[in-house]
Amino acid sequence: MRRFRLKFRLRGVAVTLTLAVGAALPVWVLAQDAPSTTPAPAVPPAQTQPQQTPQPSVPAAPDQITPPEPDTPEAEPGTENASLDLVRKSDKDGKERRIRIVRTGTSDDTGIFAVCSPQEDDPEDAPNLAVFSETGPGGVRITIDKNVIRVPLAVVTQQQPKEGQDGSDGRVEASAGTARFLDDVPADAKDRLTRCGVETNPKPAPDTVFVTQGKTELQGQKLVYDETDGIARIDGPVTFKRANEKDPLTGSSERIEVNVDDEKTTLVGNVVLNSEGGRVSRAGRVEYDDAANLARLIGTPEQPAVSVKGGDTLRAGTILYDLDRNEVYAVKAEGGTITGEFVEEGDTPGNVPAGAPATAPGTRPLPPPNPSQDPNGSPLNPSGPNPTNPAAP
Repeated sequence: MRRFRLKFRLRGVAVTLTLAVGAALPVWVLAQDAPSTTPAPAVPPAQTQPQQTPQPSVPAAPDQITPPEPDTPEAEPGTENASLDLVRKSDKDGKERRIRIVRTGTSDDTGIFAVCSPQEDDPEDAPNLAVFSETGPGGVRITIDKNVIRVPLAVVTQQQPKEGQDGSDGRVEASAGTARFLDDVPADAKDRLTRCGVETNPKPAPDTVFVTQGKTELQGQKLVYDETDGIARIDGPVTFKRANEKDPLTGSSERIEVNVDDEKTTLVGNVVLNSEGGRVSRAGRVEYDDAANLARLIGTPEQPAVSVKGGDTLRAGTILYDLDRNEVYAVKAEGGTITGEFVEEGDTPGNVPAGAPATAPGTRPLPPPNPSQDPNGSPLNPSGPNPTNPAAP
């Protein structure tokens, strides 16, 4: 069967197709230099196998999962690529926020990109489906708030835009795995992607979803974002590390939640922060902001917020953690308490009663993040305590 390569403009977007003589096309493959857009209109189901011009590179094995480089460069202008934006309009502040999905690779040997529009027997308002796969070092890149996420495979469901809207929200499911175009579409296929001639093979596994936020690198095994609540959840076990010349930080949690509307990243469930200098901090939830160099440890009845270094222990409803200095500051919640066990030089933990109001090095009431900044202005502490009296509400 002969195939012809066509490139033209659709709704202002460059589109590249591989056309098999006598075959209709269910899958639209966007060109690399095309801006993100709403996927193409419905076309009837049939098989296709788009081809892309590969860049010189050594292709990775289909099932090989390689941790990506943190700063994978964009493809050169003029080469092929594919991207798509989900556009979420918040009910809280009316602002639009975007989730961008990009396939960084360009070789057919390392992945595919396809968009499957509603078929003839689907409702008119049925969503578009997009498949991104890339086993090369850059993977599929998903940008959510401050987080840059790299995965081998992402399946995106995008709702049809409402009248007058330039974009729309949807759902993202991402993990390790591969995707391919089918040579033959089963006649009895029910699944939309299969009818479009696309097969996905997700393989969630630990340490295959890579998240970068500033100096912090985290790893999980599956990401699911859904428009119903605007939260992207990355299932664990989650491990992470944060570079620091003097005192690097590592840790773990059960999962990560990224709230798109609130622009907030939270580590959830049995969160543990370990500094190389010996500080160990635990909490049920930790709001994490690498750009502000702060983490907010929020205790729960089952998992209280506590930070320990040597013989010094601090417990509070909320503890602010200075990520650069690896120091902690107590925040007294309304109706809550701050307690600690602090050991002076020459003493032992048994000589100091629990709840002693002493202040140990690296364990003190909340100061301003810098001398010119009010503590109440901290992005993680909009209503913080009185810095001169941590017991004040």
